[in-house]
Amino acid sequence: MINFIMYSTVFIIFSTISAGVYFLKKGYKENSKIKHFLQFNLSFFIPLMMGLVILMMPEIARAANTESTNAGMGYIGAALSTGLACLGCGVAVGNVGSAALGAVSEDEKMLGKTLIFVGLAEGIAIYGLVISIMILGSL
Repeated sequence: MINFIMYSTVFIIFSTISAGVYFLKKGYKENSKIKHFLQFNLSFFIPLMMGLVILMMPEIARAANTESTNAGMGYIGAALSTGLACLGCGVAVGNVGSAALGAVSEDEKMLGKTLIFVGLAEGIAIYGLVISIMILGSL
């Protein structure tokens, strides 16, 4: 079952890339065909990837199970805390950075104040890293 999901995912990725190259060379001015094709691919790609992660989770936890029975879940928790914190940081920096750029373009004196907000948004990733270090230290 896992091999089927992996092969399906690889097929979807390559079909998306080849369709993008085809539509790009064809020179479509309207984006409706490309949007429908991407919606179709994403509606299959994301559930396949989530299914693969769910099916592989016990094997990952079992492979990391060297010292105790909960070590595998601890490694997964550390990875999730860092990964999700960095994902949240990226979203926050994107939103704050674009707003800061707009504010600086209106008034150049706002640069110092806006950099503080961007730095606070980047702090989210550091918090996730600290938590994952604490988790790894307790294993």
